[in-house]
Amino acid sequence: MRKTLLLLLLSCLAHVLHAEDGYDLWLRYKRIDNNMLLTSYRKTITAIQVAGQSPTMDAVKKELEQGLNGLLDTHITVTSKVAGNTLIAGTREALTALKLQDNQTPAEGFLITSKTIDNKHYTIITANTETDVLYGAFHLLRLIQTHQSIENLHIISSPRVKLRLLNHWDNLNRYVERGYAGISIWNWHTLPDYIDDRYIDYARANASVGINGTVLNNVNANATILTAPYLRKVAALANILRPYGIKVYLSARFSAPMEIGHLKTADPLNDTVRQWWQAKVKEIYQLIPDFGGFLVKANSEGQPGPQSYGRSHADGANMMADAVAPFGGIVIWRAFVYDPQANDRFKQAYAEFTPLDGKFNKNVLVQVKNGPIDFQPREPFSPLFGAMPQTPLMMEFQLTQEYLGQGTHLVYEAPLFKEVLDADTHAKGPNSSVAKVIDGSLYEHTLSGIAAVSNIGNERNWTGHLFGQANWYALGRLAWDYTLTSEQIATEWIQQTFSNDPAVVTSIKQIMLTSREAVVNYMTPLGLHHIMGNGHHYGPAPWSNNAPRPDWDPIYYHKADAKGIGFDRTASGTNALQQYQPAVRQLYADSNTCSDQYLLWFHHVSWQHKMHSGRTLWNELCHKYQEGVDSVSAMQQRWEQLKPYIDPERFHQVQMLLAIQHKDAIWWRNACLLYFQTFSQMPFPASYEKPDHTLEYYQQQHFPYAPGN
Repeated sequence: MRKTLLLLLLSCLAHVLHAEDGYDLWLRYKRIDNNMLLTSYRKTITAIQVAGQSPTMDAVKKELEQGLNGLLDTHITVTSKVAGNTLIAGTREALTALKLQDNQTPAEGFLITSKTIDNKHYTIITANTETDVLYGAFHLLRLIQTHQSIENLHIISSPRVKLRLLNHWDNLNRYVERGYAGISIWNWHTLPDYIDDRYIDYARANASVGINGTVLNNVNANATILTAPYLRKVAALANILRPYGIKVYLSARFSAPMEIGHLKTADPLNDTVRQWWQAKVKEIYQLIPDFGGFLVKANSEGQPGPQSYGRSHADGANMMADAVAPFGGIVIWRAFVYDPQANDRFKQAYAEFTPLDGKFNKNVLVQVKNGPIDFQPREPFSPLFGAMPQTPLMMEFQLTQEYLGQGTHLVYEAPLFKEVLDADTHAKGPNSSVAKVIDGSLYEHTLSGIAAVSNIGNERNWTGHLFGQANWYALGRLAWDYTLTSEQIATEWIQQTFSNDPAVVTSIKQIMLTSREAVVNYMTPLGLHHIMGNGHHYGPAPWSNNAPRPDWDPIYYHKADAKGIGFDRTASGTNALQQYQPAVRQLYADSNTCSDQYLLWFHHVSWQHKMHSGRTLWNELCHKYQEGVDSVSAMQQRWEQLKPYIDPERFHQVQMLLAIQHKDAIWWRNACLLYFQTFSQMPFPASYEKPDHTLEYYQQQHFPYAPGN
């Protein structure tokens, strides 16, 4: 009996140790379950040769060994000898004996090619830098994970954007602002002496999708991170991330010269202030020779900045840019500003920054949120894109789902990213896409970048919601190549994260590709925006009208009244449309031809307004909210059908979260429609499910401890 119980206990323990909990992300490296492909892979690669010894080439070797041994379920010999069917990885300089054509290897990026030498077959990964070789190694492993052929390869891949960053809104006490995946992964208390293996796996995950930089701390910065003890902690992280091609950046508090330097001013034109920053930067680069630079949030939401001294954003950015320039550093200056006195928050960033075009130093990037308000489920692209031809602009997306259901809703964000990147600014005529602004090609800028606010924490699966991983993955893949489709990226992620079974891939992909539109419909359909609960932004509160400033209240944005609903941004309203090029203005200027997606962004229309569907606005609003709920129901049903194919732990986690999402979608639908009905005075369509509570019930809901606030 004891023996039986012991065996049972060991069996249970083994299951726990090998349970799929999401920690491995898309780098699971499970055995290929297609025997024909497995045989082909084993024949094509029987040995690994890595040319060169360095921390990065050691990472290449380790990743190839771990990946190939896991995927091929065999022992791959690491050799220094030239033999047939060998995978060779190294820089062009290290592989000169292979006599590869000079024009094959891109200046930045990698080449993967199959080559026969003396009747022996080789698979070669090469590049001009060791980091690019690492990217090539991850790409080859991705091909195998997704069951692609690796015979007769000739792949040349280059990143379209130079800086591909994660922005961590992590505080020094490990609290993550707008974070829904636990506390910060950076344990500042135990650094620099204790190096968690999680830091290395974080670096691996980022390198696998081409992310090459990370801002370690919150844009609402604490000057303490620039003190000597904390810089040593930052240096320890930089040492871990460096072999994986990842530079560290810091959010800098503009008033740091006063707070930790004990100066009486932070005026960017003050010589003592400039000298303080120059000395601080020199101190940083002595510890971290490849330090990336500073990210700055200034004169926004109470943060200090140059305007406090009558100076411009350019004055502030250039002062800091001068300090980092001798070391090759850059300054990323956020354009997220808005004045509570402005008649339309939409217009403020454009108004403040376009007069400064051409006045920023060459090593300054202005970082612009994808839309003009604040990471809403759907926004038109920011009018700044295409309006500052002499200034390189950096895209800022938000992976963490502050306005997208936070940690409990399944929302695949690649369609949102693509919608913005593919949008045409018409800045230089047709085909002047936002992506061409961002990659520098439209105005011939050499500095380019995409960043996203991360949702990475100390949760075992990194992102809280398992499908949050897909957004991290998508950010990296699109920053490397924004021509990829949302479907292509979803397919890759599913194949590496769950299964290559076509039925599984198809079903999960359908869930993912419909998820973003679902959340738009049950939260903010037809161009509604920013009607979330105040502060925490969790749940609906379109009635809210008690914030310290008007542009923090939902009623500021929907402007519902007896006549209709929506924010008039045409010439008869705030005229925010004037900030776009004429061809873009024409798309939205007429409420009768404006797309339904942006109608209430740009127009205040009657409840009886006839929509493209033929329904009245009120009935269309009801239809969209119901459609959102129905979409989540369909997502649940598809997930349930996958139970035989998904491991129990991950299946059950997603199952429970989808149940929460369905309940929340109903809550959004009921609360919003009941509130807007007080203005429309129109009945709910007969075929739709009626709310099961009163408006007063929903208005009394309070969430003082909602996460991420």
